[in-house]
Amino acid sequence: MQREQQNVTGEVLANVSDDSLELSKLLLPIQLDDHVEGSPHAQYTLVEYGDYECPACGQLFETIRELRKQLGEGIRLVFRHYPLSGVHPHAQQAAEAAEASGAQGRFWEMHNLLFENRTALQSKNLYRYSEQLGLDSKRFRKDLKDQAYEERVRKDFRRGVVNGVYATPGLFINGVRYSGGLDLISILNRLKQGSERATS
Repeated sequence: MQREQQNVTGEVLANVSDDSLELSKLLLPIQLDDHVEGSPHAQYTLVEYGDYECPACGQLFETIRELRKQLGEGIRLVFRHYPLSGVHPHAQQAAEAAEASGAQGRFWEMHNLLFENRTALQSKNLYRYSEQLGLDSKRFRKDLKDQAYEERVRKDFRRGVVNGVYATPGLFINGVRYSGGLDLISILNRLKQGSERATS
């Protein structure tokens, strides 16, 4: 039986079968508006629902850096915003800052700065990062003040809710939810297991 899967606001996401509605799988494939870093031919695609103020997301950020050193073009990362504003008061604005930077072609540079400085995400810090990246600071400040990308961030959040994400990071490896350790060895083992299953 086919039916439309909707998010919490009633927005239609896709036509899927009842049998496929497994929250252990990524329901929404990579979209045109997703932030993607890496080759489309990479062996491993990691989709992360993340929060810039989240300690565990910070750990995953460092792990992914190490994965890139080891696997190079074998890793592709997709980042979707999932700010837990109830416990991380600066996460929403930080996500909007990443989007404002993306509008000026510097999403991943700001993404990296935010995770590298996740305990310093007040407005004054965000403004400084924009200057550090050589952005149009006047435009950046106006975008943050006007909350120009609030809905863009919330759109990612709603997508995560639909997919059963309830904590951060929500990580999917090649379309399957990963719930193990966030250290390098644990994730490398998971990638290896996935490769073995694919070739068996």
